[in-house]
Amino acid sequence: MKSYRIRIWKVSTKKAGNRPHMARWVVEEKVFTEHFATWELADSFRAKVKKAAQNGEAFDTETGLPDSMLRAQNTTSWYAHAVDYVDARWAKVSGRQRISIAETLVAVTPVLVRDQRGAPDADVLRAALYKWAFNKQQRAADKSDEIAQALDWISKASIPVSDLAEYDRITAALEACASKRDGTAAAPGYYSRRRRVLFNVLRYAVSKKRLAKNPLSEDLDWKAPEAEVCEEIDPAAVASPEQVRELLTAVSYAGWRRGDRLVAFFACMYYAMMRPSEVAALRQHDCTLPEKGWGRLMLSGSAPAVGTQWTDSGQVHEHRGLKGRPRKAKRSVPIPPQLVAILRNHIQRYGVAPDGRLFRTERGGVLHKSGYIRTWKTARALALTPAQSATQLAKRPYDLRHAGVSLRLNAGVPASQVAQWAGHSVEVLLKIYAKCIDGQDQVWHTMLDAALEDNASP
Repeated sequence: MKSYRIRIWKVSTKKAGNRPHMARWVVEEKVFTEHFATWELADSFRAKVKKAAQNGEAFDTETGLPDSMLRAQNTTSWYAHAVDYVDARWAKVSGRQRISIAETLVAVTPVLVRDQRGAPDADVLRAALYKWAFNKQQRAADKSDEIAQALDWISKASIPVSDLAEYDRITAALEACASKRDGTAAAPGYYSRRRRVLFNVLRYAVSKKRLAKNPLSEDLDWKAPEAEVCEEIDPAAVASPEQVRELLTAVSYAGWRRGDRLVAFFACMYYAMMRPSEVAALRQHDCTLPEKGWGRLMLSGSAPAVGTQWTDSGQVHEHRGLKGRPRKAKRSVPIPPQLVAILRNHIQRYGVAPDGRLFRTERGGVLHKSGYIRTWKTARALALTPAQSATQLAKRPYDLRHAGVSLRLNAGVPASQVAQWAGHSVEVLLKIYAKCIDGQDQVWHTMLDAALEDNASP
């Protein structure tokens, strides 16, 4: 808590003791004292306190110090603060969030230094920060002399956290957040994610009294450079129902050991609009699969791949709740008869894992992203024409989810309902997913022709 109610008393002196001279002042009726060996030192301290009060500085009611003296007293470097923040947040966030924090700090930390004298190679420094400094589990692991020297340099060259209150410093940090490694502008979404992390790191500094206030809480006369990117889904990337059927058929031929086992995996992404991590966590008890008609999936978790170095279990995948929802939240998704039949056939042929998972490797493990992406590339080459393969059409497996969302929107399902099924906000749905399906222009032309004819005057 801060206060401007300050009273400063004269220096008093006792007759005994090693520090007989005392400076005393009052903040919000709370008395604070400092003892000194000489009268001159006590008077000098009193003069600093008095000057701060005359300058209109706020005083901290816990320490009794004005903002300027509190900042000077706190000499924590940015690097030390960043490491402290990582450790404070480690047990409270997911593996993906740990990576996001590390990536942001790796981008910002190299620019928050006093000077570049003796700086290590940029790639070495980035590796040292990402793999060791900002990874709590790996920090004590063995490291090469080159890595150790890079960490020693950054620890000495890093500026005090309090310097982030200066315009040039905070804007340098923002510029680092808004730039890619080659210096070009990063995508707006990427910059926004980094800025959120930086805001939280600075907020933590305020809570630790390493900063008087969060500089990002105020309007800054600074604007991120605009990247030449489009966050919208390219219409050419969204496959039509016919193209999806061809792709799923091709998946069954894309490798005699893996391909056919992945047909249902990719089908879930299209017909149920699921994320890959949600499909990987799907269990038999989550599925209602009648012999005829529509079925339903009750989604309750996901298994994103984050890497062994970022999970508490040391496994590649981390078992989490649904994205952007409380840990125990569930999402109900109705699925069409086509997917019901595909899932029933998959269970009949391959069974389920002991824990009920529908999709797993031949050895029972969680599906790896690298494996199903290779299968998708093979299937895409088999299903599409050379001209289509050269485009962005269904380039990634995730494009199946985009296609499933677009299918429902174009079929006339209300955006709010599609958003609920897909598991994101209506705002994101309309901004990102509301796109045209490849090759469907003729459908809309026919509808418009009919509308124009119906409204034509006799």
